[in-house]
Amino acid sequence: MLSINNLSYFIGGRALYENASLHIRPKDKIALVGQNGTGKSTLLKIINGDLAPSSGDVQKSNDCTIGFLNQDLLSYQSEDSILDVALEAFKETLALQSEIDRVLVQMETDHSDAIIQKLASLQERFEANEGYTIKAKAEEVLEGIGFSTADLSRPLKTFSGGWRMRVMLAKLLLEKPSLLMLDEPTNHLDLPSIQWVENYLKNYEGAVIVVSHDRTFLNNATEITVEVSRETLTSYAGNYDFYKKEKAGREEIQQNAFENQQQMIKQTEKFIERFRAKATKSNQVQSRIKALERMERVSEVVSDEVSVNFKFKFTQRSGRDVVVLENVSKAYGPIQILQNTSARIERGDKIALIGANGKGKSTLLRIIDGSEKIDGKREEGYNVIKSFFAQHQLEALDINNEILQELAQSGSKKSETELRNVLGCFLFTNDDVFKKIKVLSGGEKSRVALAKTMISEANFLLLDEPTNHLDMQSVNILIQALQQYEGTFVTVSHDRHFIKGVANKIWYIEDQQIKVYPGTYDEYIYWSEQQVAKPIASSEPDKKEKKDSPPAKALDQVAQNQLKKTLKQKEKELESLETDISAIESQKAELEGRLADPALYDKAEDLEKLNQAYQSLLSKESSLNEAWEELAGEVEKLQAELV
Repeated sequence: MLSINNLSYFIGGRALYENASLHIRPKDKIALVGQNGTGKSTLLKIINGDLAPSSGDVQKSNDCTIGFLNQDLLSYQSEDSILDVALEAFKETLALQSEIDRVLVQMETDHSDAIIQKLASLQERFEANEGYTIKAKAEEVLEGIGFSTADLSRPLKTFSGGWRMRVMLAKLLLEKPSLLMLDEPTNHLDLPSIQWVENYLKNYEGAVIVVSHDRTFLNNATEITVEVSRETLTSYAGNYDFYKKEKAGREEIQQNAFENQQQMIKQTEKFIERFRAKATKSNQVQSRIKALERMERVSEVVSDEVSVNFKFKFTQRSGRDVVVLENVSKAYGPIQILQNTSARIERGDKIALIGANGKGKSTLLRIIDGSEKIDGKREEGYNVIKSFFAQHQLEALDINNEILQELAQSGSKKSETELRNVLGCFLFTNDDVFKKIKVLSGGEKSRVALAKTMISEANFLLLDEPTNHLDMQSVNILIQALQQYEGTFVTVSHDRHFIKGVANKIWYIEDQQIKVYPGTYDEYIYWSEQQVAKPIASSEPDKKEKKDSPPAKALDQVAQNQLKKTLKQKEKELESLETDISAIESQKAELEGRLADPALYDKAEDLEKLNQAYQSLLSKESSLNEAWEELAGEVEKLQAELV
């Protein structure tokens, strides 16, 4: 359907792409991934014809149509209602409707057979285009991505940029191009809308290319992953999780090959150095020198992954109760957000506040902060030190400050070395720390504001959409930082991967009440699905109470017994692996002793055999260690579930 052939694209002297190729087939669902700045959005613009490649070409079939959702559409405005804007997707059908209306007016004075025949022909084409259903289709898509029925008649210009972007997404989905390209489609969607778009894309009849930092969305909506890295495009035949696993496997093979080659080079160089002056070995020495010159060198793997190695500490520990809300009510005019509801946040809680937009999540976060007026009681616990992160705080950064200077003025009293360490965790390295705030992108400003929040020595964090504008690497860094954080936090987020990584409690607002699920996000989803599956009617009198108060994550006795059985089996396997690793280490030690014998280097054949045996042991040891780490992780998880 579409082919990218030997594509090169340069910005100044820097190559974004060099001889890159990609073939897109009908119905391919592709995730385009890579670090910020590698050229993902640029590739979409090249495919769309907005940018011309430096060399190479993009070829598409005659029947290939392209629809492109990008962030530039945020500025689009119109006096028309959002329903009418979405209906613009059906231009041909709307034109037929206008022509039918014109002919009907003409028929008031013209009753000829020709005009009747024309009307019949127009109506036939209108019906073939499913003209009588286009309004229902537009309403379904708009409501699927979060608009209420009442919203549909409101002018587009009355909505914020994020909501206008939703309308443009709806219009694009209704157009049904043969290739749909979406650049960060989840940026302005809440969780229910994200899930709706996922399901829509799964069943989409055409091909799809998605650029997104939401890895759960990519896992659910795509089947092929294309990585943009080192000026080229590399395809993986699976979703994002498959790509990560497959890439790790490829890199491990490459790294092992690199290390083996380096070891061989070292041994060869040692042989050359030792026998260079010996006339009897001159032929062998020259042979090895030529072999080194002809050798195709394996590159060392350069990992893109960044680990957080900075401990985010605070000097004062809060009391057991951090914030207690009692009989809280909150309304904006006639709109009731909360009604006589209560909740408690205890030290060590890692709470994710989830749900659709408009339910009052950010309002509740401000209530917890104490910055929102309420009816009812809010009580803050002993020694609580808060720090609040929200998107508006990006504007609170001093644009004339350098990044390092901005952190230094945050009052944390940390040394420059400590601040540089923190900034390194948030991907600001070397001279990056001297960049002015005013030249940073939205994502970079978010990272600076998050770094300021994390070094504030607060023991209670409030985080409103902290993953907005962050790429996957930055989201993973934030997850690691919050996993290390020993205090309490509440976060509002639509990023399911982020929520899964950090939360030990789930809060949501339902029927103007704060509902609490005392477990992880995966457990909450499982519980929610079980609630939906239960019959509405029940003869048990306490069913309603159970539904209103989600059960704790305790397992029933059968499941407990099965877990214990599985744990015992895994522990035996772990013990067996440890025995095998110990045996390998003993064999390695023996071979290393033999390889250290200088006399061995006079016996080339014996040396080669021993080297082969040693490399085989290294390979076995690596595989066993990898299996041990994976199995140890499973054992640790099972032990945690049984606690």
